[in-house]
This record gives sequence, structure tokens and C-alpha cells, in this order.
Amino acid sequence: KLMQVVNTPISPYVQNAPIAYCEDTKECIYVDPGDELDKLVSVQQSLGLKPQYIFITHGHIDHAGAAKELADRLNLQIIGPHKADDFLLQSLEIQGQMYNMKAQNFTPDKWLEHGDILKFGNQELDIKHCPGHAPGHVIGINHKAKRIIAGDVLFNGSIGRTDLPQGNYQDLIDSINSHLLVLDDSFIVHCGHGPDTSIGHERKTNPFLNA
Repeated sequence: KLMQVVNTPISPYVQNAPIAYCEDTKECIYVDPGDELDKLVSVQQSLGLKPQYIFITHGHIDHAGAAKELADRLNLQIIGPHKADDFLLQSLEIQGQMYNMKAQNFTPDKWLEHGDILKFGNQELDIKHCPGHAPGHVIGINHKAKRIIAGDVLFNGSIGRTDLPQGNYQDLIDSINSHLLVLDDSFIVHCGHGPDTSIGHERKTNPFLNA
């Protein structure tokens, strides 16, 4: 069976915190648990899923702020993002004071590198380093299910912001061209904010990709 993804919007920023799971084994991973852990844990429990670890795409507070608390609560490892986002992870508490969100700094149990493979159940995520929105941003591609855990790289009709610390517009466009637009049109994109989309839809209609 193929990887499934359930999206739960959390935080004042309406950030999608996906839980990706293997239908065969019920093993799952938490992705970007930035806030509202009780809501996320109840989704996982209601589906009878067995958490394996936490996958962080990048170090912004709405995606990473509650990762340490969840890791401590469920005794899970935190994997990702790329080490270029360390400065963001070490400033989560300061970000929290600025944005009135509870957050804890952390160093992940494992940094991710371009080309790494994350496994859970019978599923694999192919990791690509996609800087631009954040310098250490990574995405995970499940080629069998044709699903992409995209964080804040590509959105339905838009792209990630590049005006945040160490963001870079050209890097982001290069990341999308190199790692997302090379995939089939049928790949589903699970975005960090807003509705899911597909590579084909964005290739045809996204104004940032057709400029």
C-alpha cells in the first residue's frame, strides 16, 4: 500500500502539520509539529498510528516550535532539517517571544543531507535540500505514492517567502526547478500552508514559475 498523509492545520499561522503513515504497518512520522500538540496527538491516536520519529523541514517557529516538547512527550527522535538551519533552531525561544508562541530551542538527533532516505514502515522519503525560504529547508519525496512533503517551498498558486533571515528568491526558484518541476505532473504536493496541489497544476498556473 502507498504512503498516506493526513494534514492538520495548527498555530496562528495555519500551518499544516502533516502526519505521514504506512497503511501496512501503521507506522507514522510527525512532520513540522510547530504548535497545538494535543490536536496532533489526538489525530495520530484516532487513526491507531505508531509514531517513529519527528521530521522537520525547516527551522521557522510555526514548523519547529513544539518539536522538542513532542519529542520529550513521546520519546521520539527529531530528524532534520539541514544543518544550515541551526541558527533558526537555536533562536526558536526568541522567535516565540516575538510571535507570542511557546517554543523550545533544540538540536536534532540527526541533520539531513541532500540524498538521504528516511524510512518508516514500508515507506521511503527521498530527501532534497531546497534552500531559498530557509537555508536549511529540506523536502521529502515518496516516489511510489507520488507525494511530496514540501514544507514552505511551493504552495498552491505561490512559493515560500524569501524575505526572512537568509532567505533568497533565486535559490528558491532554483530549488523548485531542480527538485520539484523535474517530477511528473501527477505528484501531489503537501504544502506547509494552504491546500494540497499537484506539480502539474503549479507548472501550468503558478505565476512565480511562469514569470
